[in-house]
Amino acid sequence: MHLPLNALRAFEVSARLLSFTRAAAELNVTQAAISQQVKNLEERMGVQLFRRLPRGLALTAEGIALLPVLAESFGRIGSVLEQFQDSRGRSREVLTVGAVGTFAVGWLIPRLRDFQQAHPFVDFRLFTNNNRVDIAGEGLDYAIRFGDGAWHGTDAEALLEAPLSPMCSPALAPYLREPADLGNQMLLRSYRSDEWAIWFAAAEEACPVLRGSVFDSSLTMAEAAAQGAGVALLPARMFNRELQQGRLIRPFDVEISSGSYWLTRLKSKQVTPAMQVFQEWLHHAAAQ
Repeated sequence: MHLPLNALRAFEVSARLLSFTRAAAELNVTQAAISQQVKNLEERMGVQLFRRLPRGLALTAEGIALLPVLAESFGRIGSVLEQFQDSRGRSREVLTVGAVGTFAVGWLIPRLRDFQQAHPFVDFRLFTNNNRVDIAGEGLDYAIRFGDGAWHGTDAEALLEAPLSPMCSPALAPYLREPADLGNQMLLRSYRSDEWAIWFAAAEEACPVLRGSVFDSSLTMAEAAAQGAGVALLPARMFNRELQQGRLIRPFDVEISSGSYWLTRLKSKQVTPAMQVFQEWLHHAAAQ
């Protein structure tokens, strides 16, 4: 049996108030409309739900049986819909962001609570990657990437720089008095194979033969360095927590820049309210 939702709602309110007139006022329609919807519902169901009295309405046995079921159902619907709104009555909006794992763990997540408190209407969803991302294929609103900002078909806004410098475990640090001492250590590498050569040039030292392991993620490379597997070139700004805890040591001040973190989106993507507030929050937080 297919019953119109409006008619069921008209019955539920009329039965609760025992008045078509008061039900019409609550639902912001005419008394005639409520009366007709209830009549049509009774005809579809083949039962009488009300006894029409000179001074109001009385529920029949069928109406008494139907009312609590509908009241509970509409109450549950209302409770769920309230979850989709913030304190100012705005509908909740999903925001899907892909981010380089290093940026997500080292910068975004420590600040995420501030964003969520400031913008509770945003249903934030985060997906991490190793800088290889398909915005359209993965259904992302934004992708936060590391590089030079030149990605085909995207708008890119610079967020912050993250210069690289050598980092190692506390156990290795005493053996690194000057940059040349790095030649005696395993130098862990990323998929950007020229970074160590650029760093040694900045330190005015010859680059040794590179024989350390290669990683596709700064997070895993940093963990390897913290556990003594070698020395890694890492963005200190993304590993403040590890430096403060003493799990990683930064033996030299020399640093190089091989790119920045960028907020990117497809040029064809229309900016939603959630995207707009996230963009503004990111730039404000990055500037602090």
